[in-house]
Amino acid sequence: MTFDPGARLDPSQVEDVRGSGRFGGGFGRMGGTPVIVGGGGLGLILTIALIVLNSGILGGSGFSNVTGAGGPESSALASCQTGADANARDDCRIVGFVDSVQTFWKQELQRSGQTYASATTVLFTAQADTGCGPATTAVGPFYCPNDGHVYLDLGFFNELRTQLGATGGPLAEGYVVGHEYGHHIQDLLGQLSPGGSTGANSQAVKTELQADCYAGVWIDNAASTGLLQPPTDAQIADALNAAQSVGDDRIQQETQGQVNPETWTHGSSAQRQHWLTVGMQTGDPSACTP
Repeated sequence: MTFDPGARLDPSQVEDVRGSGRFGGGFGRMGGTPVIVGGGGLGLILTIALIVLNSGILGGSGFSNVTGAGGPESSALASCQTGADANARDDCRIVGFVDSVQTFWKQELQRSGQTYASATTVLFTAQADTGCGPATTAVGPFYCPNDGHVYLDLGFFNELRTQLGATGGPLAEGYVVGHEYGHHIQDLLGQLSPGGSTGANSQAVKTELQADCYAGVWIDNAASTGLLQPPTDAQIADALNAAQSVGDDRIQQETQGQVNPETWTHGSSAQRQHWLTVGMQTGDPSACTP
């Protein structure tokens, strides 16, 4: 998607700890062993493997906020001030997407009489210690419900193209951000229930497909936030291509040479594209019930 060049960005919604030598999130797994929820579907599926948007790492009840040096005031994000910056720089583009996603969901929840609690996005490199336990870039982008943060290494978008064969593009990145914030919405609404099972019809897959749909709902409404121009057909095709690239069947075929639906945690390429399309065509969160 293309940002309105004159739109004003708010970099305070993104925490930048890239290259700081410190971990990016809360400390400690308080209350149990963290469980990967499988978020956006782009985290490494095998130890060697390809990234599949991981939704989050569920842990216990405790959480710790990101604090200390590395905030937008002391980082490269301080210069992310306008839509023109978002069109020119990868990190500023993430700032713009986060601003737009949170603006939309705040307005949407208010319309239904609910309160939106903001979620900080943490940009990190190599590893992060989160409220859900330690994580590395191998996990892929993810949402941690224990601290209410989205974690993202920008290098993931290069892997999406080079390892998963996606066409890339700004809206493919926006889809990833929208998916992770879809998990935040599920968390706020009491819908974040990944379960421990796997399979094409498992609760884990339904949770991921709903997050894809919520990403599509935001895409349909993104221009109304005043930051973005309406998406072009080519940009929508990039987002759908990204969803296809991170389907469980596509990744299993590429990495294992065979497809086993019983082990799916995110959904097939067709399922992911379908629910992203449902969100984009309806613009209605109530339609997102896989």
